[in-house]
Amino acid sequence: MGTHHLPPPPAEATRTDRRLFWAVGVNLLLTVAQIAGGVVAGSLALIADAVHNLSDALSLAIALLARRIARRPAHAGMTFGYRRAEIIAALINLTTLIVIGLYLVAEGIARLMTPVPVDGWLVVIIAGVALVIDLATVALTFRPSRGSMNIRAAFLHNLADALGSVAVIVAGAAILLYGWTVVDPLVTLGIAGYVLWQAGREIGPAIRILMEGTPPDLDLEEVAGGLSAIEGVRDVHHLHVWSFDEREHALEAHIVVGDADLDHARQIKAAARRLLAERFSIHHTSLEIEFPDEHCPEREKRLVAPH
Repeated sequence: MGTHHLPPPPAEATRTDRRLFWAVGVNLLLTVAQIAGGVVAGSLALIADAVHNLSDALSLAIALLARRIARRPAHAGMTFGYRRAEIIAALINLTTLIVIGLYLVAEGIARLMTPVPVDGWLVVIIAGVALVIDLATVALTFRPSRGSMNIRAAFLHNLADALGSVAVIVAGAAILLYGWTVVDPLVTLGIAGYVLWQAGREIGPAIRILMEGTPPDLDLEEVAGGLSAIEGVRDVHHLHVWSFDEREHALEAHIVVGDADLDHARQIKAAARRLLAERFSIHHTSLEIEFPDEHCPEREKRLVAPH
């Protein structure tokens, strides 16, 4: 069935904004340290991790900005408000994550073909510091990520970075113990694979919302069947369900009633709205009542079979 999540209260929203702000700051500091250490050590994996970490800081900044924009009130020019700003931010962050993943694949393959010396100790030390900061950022964003696609996209950036730091430490240790410099590009490819997998899994729902697709947790046939089962309903057509954001769904439909009694038609409309709210958690509805003698061209454009 559909779900309807209430937006977080103002105090919780403020705490989340503060967490995102601090996460941006620590990630920017870490990026500078990692790039400098990667250049000195000659480690592609460390530089790759730093580039990814910079994207983390940017993703967190985008997520924070989108949250601020999404809270702006609706007006005549934007009658639904700015609630989709967070979905757009998620799409931007996930697309960036995919681009970074592809870049790391290319760089990893290039380094496999042309190995270079790597300073194992410097790699391990800086990656260890990075891991601590990555885990702190993950902790800051974990709770709000559960209820927001926008923050979840930024959270995935940071989770991938934490795992990347672990992988870089393993690579540095392998270089120190066995001189296996080939581990550095192999780790880079591993990080890239994880990044692409996570981003690919998350980007579909964001695109679906922006394309106004039917929410995946709703069965259009079931919605049509529920409306058609209301006493007095002869037909349901022009049925569309979409999402404003990840919390709220909307529906519009034409309902043909059995007779032209206006009071009965109002009762049917009230029953339909009650059904949609209680059974499918759809609270934003636009229902048009039609009578048997009316001609509606939308009847020929059915998306579901008549019941």
